[in-house]
Amino acid sequence: MKKYRSASERLLARGPTHSSRKDLARKFLYLAIAISAMISATAFSDEWRPRHALVPPTGVLNLPQPAGPADVLLPGPENPAAADAWRTQMKAWRQERLERLRYEGTEYERPELAWTQHVYSQVQLLIWDRTFFDPDKNQYTVDRFLADVEGRLGPIDAVLIWPLYPNLGVDDRNQFDLIRDLPGGVSGVRHMIDEFHARGVRVFFPTLAWDTGTREPAAPTATALAELMAQVGADGVNFDTLEDVPAAFHAAADAAHHPLALEPQFAIRDESLAWSTISWNDWVTWEDTPYPFVPMVNQAKWLERRHTINVTDRFTRDKTNSLQHAFFNGIGYVSAENLWGFWYGTTAHDAEAVLRFTRIERAFGPTLQSPDWEPYTATLQSGVFASKFTSENATLWTMVNRNEYDVSGEELSIPHSNGMHYYDLWHGVELTPDVARGNDRLRFSVEGLGFGAVLMTPALTGEWKELLAFMAERAKRPLSEYSREWKYLPQTVVEMAATKPAVSAPPGMIRIPSGDFDFSVRGIEIEGGNDPGVDVQYPWEDAPRRFHRQRLQMKAFYMDRTPVTNAEFKKFVDAAHYQPADGHNFLRPWSNGTFPAGAANQPVTWVSIEDARAYAAWAGKRLPHDWEWQYAAQGSDGRLYPWGNDWNDRALPPPDHGRVMRAPANVDAFPSGASAFGVLDMTGNVSQWTDEFRDQHTRAAILRGGAYYQPRGSIWYFPQTHRLDEHQKFLLMSPGRDRAGTIGFRCVVDAP
Repeated sequence: MKKYRSASERLLARGPTHSSRKDLARKFLYLAIAISAMISATAFSDEWRPRHALVPPTGVLNLPQPAGPADVLLPGPENPAAADAWRTQMKAWRQERLERLRYEGTEYERPELAWTQHVYSQVQLLIWDRTFFDPDKNQYTVDRFLADVEGRLGPIDAVLIWPLYPNLGVDDRNQFDLIRDLPGGVSGVRHMIDEFHARGVRVFFPTLAWDTGTREPAAPTATALAELMAQVGADGVNFDTLEDVPAAFHAAADAAHHPLALEPQFAIRDESLAWSTISWNDWVTWEDTPYPFVPMVNQAKWLERRHTINVTDRFTRDKTNSLQHAFFNGIGYVSAENLWGFWYGTTAHDAEAVLRFTRIERAFGPTLQSPDWEPYTATLQSGVFASKFTSENATLWTMVNRNEYDVSGEELSIPHSNGMHYYDLWHGVELTPDVARGNDRLRFSVEGLGFGAVLMTPALTGEWKELLAFMAERAKRPLSEYSREWKYLPQTVVEMAATKPAVSAPPGMIRIPSGDFDFSVRGIEIEGGNDPGVDVQYPWEDAPRRFHRQRLQMKAFYMDRTPVTNAEFKKFVDAAHYQPADGHNFLRPWSNGTFPAGAANQPVTWVSIEDARAYAAWAGKRLPHDWEWQYAAQGSDGRLYPWGNDWNDRALPPPDHGRVMRAPANVDAFPSGASAFGVLDMTGNVSQWTDEFRDQHTRAAILRGGAYYQPRGSIWYFPQTHRLDEHQKFLLMSPGRDRAGTIGFRCVVDAP
């Protein structure tokens, strides 16, 4: 076997790194089977460790294998003396790679997409974030969101508005339906995007290649997406789980006369570099992969200097490696903090780092696209690495200190050139060089695990003067003084007022006796592992967490024998003249004030938690707490299902895996599914509203009794469960957006 002297030589010998999809699918199939077997043998041992799992307990996976760092990043020289040889080798690799790709790069010359070359700070925004929408006023709050984000991270250039996972799949609405179902519909979304544009922020929406089990779009996916993006005025599309954008999406955007920035989630490795002018370099699958002491070079940036890359490292609490990697490469950063309903906030230290280095990058956009980029340019201090970017009137060094200690003294030695001035951009001061043997030697300091930036120019522009003043002010507080502590957000449960006690069972209700109850339940969120902040925080807990257990002394109460039916809800609507302020999707299958023929005894759906509370108040009832619902379904023996511990497919409706869901079953159609207390339809027909939990950024409700509708084709659809020791967390935005075809409710009344 041939031996190679360096990692760069191995890369040159390897040739194209893009494996076939068939090979990748086969590898991941084996991985899924192996993990599924391990889960069966050792349930809950390792899969919920504090790292989000790629494969949930089902063991089913339908994604290609994500590339590792060695596939998308170039390893650096083995020592400083090898840097020149490294660059020579990498230039040869670049030339060979571009020839193999038959690369032209004309897309980067389109004026409509020129803005993509200046995106240095991007934020992923969940629509359920409470800073983004006010349900009481039924309006988007763009300024409130930007004030919160930019107050910590500095100005942002783009936002990815995320309206789909984890709620997608709760019913048969597809990804495009859910965008149209945002408050205000298409016109409301367009107005919201206009607000972002007025503040200089570009807007992306995601598309999910894995959404193949919900309602089929009327047009091909690429066409449907391009037309919808044109309607709302979005600027770009983020391709979730993909490392390349199929050419059909580029053609569809052009056909819609609405050019779009096409942004894959993972680093590009193929010919799509020619039509994707921007991409993420998502490190989410690399959490347990060490990053080397010598920073690596991003392949896509090395191939095409004009290609914009934004690094993101969502679940890592200390983001030093990804932040330094971004600055060393002169690329941007994506901040993703509201991760599917649990807050994974950027630490004060890392937020300040993003604020400072993106401010520098934004001021030197054209310079950072220099074809003369020189990574691993010479520095004078061990462990301090620099990239040099040269343009007509400026030379910029972006520097990172990989040592854990501060480094001060002579950092750079530069051939002397008359008329040149030097500036320490990180500290906002001019540098006076020591001239020796025809070289200018620059003295300054770089914090341990910190950043540095130097500018050489004959004259400052007005923008650069503003940058120096800004950075001088920020430098008064060293980055090391900002906290690196990561904190979860505490939650509170929304209180429910007690009802007037009933001395006997109201009509249609069953008495649930008092008793000792071992309340044990876990959340089934797909991501987040066992980190604090995942799932919910009950009143007796000190932090939100996935696993819950508490012995409770249950008071007696009465529970509806079945979920509230269409016929029962119609009595309320007629008697109370109920019409919600946000009427979008309210009783969606109804027409002319009544339910479809034959649906009287089906559970009412397309009602929000607010609608359910209104009905309960009218009836002198309330919604059940999560633990009350489980007690009524489970009793005191800890059974897995309302009818016992063994699965019985005759005790609940058959699952619906179709792309268009059928109507739910009648609430009394499966008497063998009754709980020990005689309560019916507790699981497998419709999910049911219980408690609402809130933190500073998110509202969510706990749903119980998994629904009959379960779209096929992906692990990422809203998870359903029929087990009584599991519950579902459903994110809340607005009543119109929250209503769904598989969510109903039942009520309780307090007993003396």
